[in-house]
Amino acid sequence: MRVFVRLLSTLLGLAVAVAGALLAAEVGWHWWRPAEAPLIVPWREWQAELSTLNWTSGPVRLIAALVAVGGLILVLLAASARRRAVRLTDPAEEVSVTTTPRSLARLVGRHVRAEDNVTGASVTASAKKVRVRATSRLATERELRPHLLWVVRELVADVPLARKPRVSVVVDSPKDRR
Repeated sequence: MRVFVRLLSTLLGLAVAVAGALLAAEVGWHWWRPAEAPLIVPWREWQAELSTLNWTSGPVRLIAALVAVGGLILVLLAASARRRAVRLTDPAEEVSVTTTPRSLARLVGRHVRAEDNVTGASVTASAKKVRVRATSRLATERELRPHLLWVVRELVADVPLARKPRVSVVVDSPKDRR
């Protein structure tokens, strides 16, 4: 969703910038040479064509419907984009506590990287699942995975999460490839 919003805002910003540059160029050209044809955009032909349309004509209604549908889609996308927070147990009735999935992933990643035989780890977390992908040069997956699974489950149990997420651990080791 973030990529879509960033891409959309970039495209809309570029469109507004191009329209502003065209408007400035056309206004400057018209001030400099008012009797000549427009510089880039054929405004006079567009004005003549648009003067033949009214609010009840087919193209105007079609464009209005497309703009309304596009606006509705954007509103629905904005309404569905919510903050992905991981709820913690509330210390009191009037207090609610949340954390970000990123901070939970950092916590788990720091503990996993501190374990013996772990050379690196990448962790993704959400309110429902914690995924750990660890790398090891000295231990195989069969040797290291149960220990890391236990470490991560203990850590997640110690964090006061309102809902305990599922834990999955994958160990990537060159020893397994031999």
